[in-house]
Amino acid sequence: MGYNGIEQETVISISKIYSIHYFEYMNDFTFEGESHDFWEFVCVDKGEVGVTAGTNFSILKRGQIIFHSPNEFHNVKAVSGIAPNLVVISFRCDSKDIQFFKRKIFKVDEMEHNLLADIIIEARRMFDCRLDDPYLQNIPLKNPRPFGSEQLIRLYLETFLIHLARRYQSPPSLKKELLRQGTFKSTKNKGDAEIFRRITDYLEDNIDQHICIEQICRDNLVGRSQLQKLFKEQCNMGVIEYFSALKINASKELIRTRHMNFTQIAEQLGYTSIHYFSRQFKKITGMTPSEYASSIKAMAEGSFK
Repeated sequence: MGYNGIEQETVISISKIYSIHYFEYMNDFTFEGESHDFWEFVCVDKGEVGVTAGTNFSILKRGQIIFHSPNEFHNVKAVSGIAPNLVVISFRCDSKDIQFFKRKIFKVDEMEHNLLADIIIEARRMFDCRLDDPYLQNIPLKNPRPFGSEQLIRLYLETFLIHLARRYQSPPSLKKELLRQGTFKSTKNKGDAEIFRRITDYLEDNIDQHICIEQICRDNLVGRSQLQKLFKEQCNMGVIEYFSALKINASKELIRTRHMNFTQIAEQLGYTSIHYFSRQFKKITGMTPSEYASSIKAMAEGSFK
């Protein structure tokens, strides 16, 4: 007996990717706007922004995403004095099902957020440029680049769009069934996830403190070896390395908000001195705080080289 196989139905197919950006904007950034003959979406990773789509204006908060259909005028600006972080991806898709996203705003879930993170990570491996230049229209490819990078990004993006569409199109009964299926995860994995979430919340709550591993273990009733193993599995770094990155990300947002000078930011985040803060900042970002501030300002003014 011969095998007939199943022809794969394609509901959403990305034929071309024009840009993949991750922006860290100043608190007064304004993009005057544009329109083009391909799709684009803006997802707020941190803060909030004001977005114009056609004749409509909306405030997008953290985790929200808006889609701009081809030839729709759109712009974006910082609001409320908040320095936002945005993911912006533009692409060509001629599939009829892509029309589901037209003039819509969604809230991304954890899986969708992780897919966006995978796209940004792969884009950094694939493109031979920074991902935060809003004025770069043609993104150069690295040569050589990792095997399958272009296809992997397309698959991540198609998966992201399909997952988002299914989640918003699914009837409540199907969503409940999916939730019931999720209960079959092992108790250990669920417990590890809860411990990890509790500790990361604890670190965020104590971001202005100088804390050591012993204090983290004591305050969260977790063993040192378990703690280190957990962070290695979840984010491939140690807990103190994670905490340092958390502090530097917070300092970048404070720099872009421009309410404090570098010394005040260092004190606010519990660093023992401005010099130690600067060393840690450069170690993690590759730039000094001054170089970072100048770079972001140059981006906003279109003078980055």
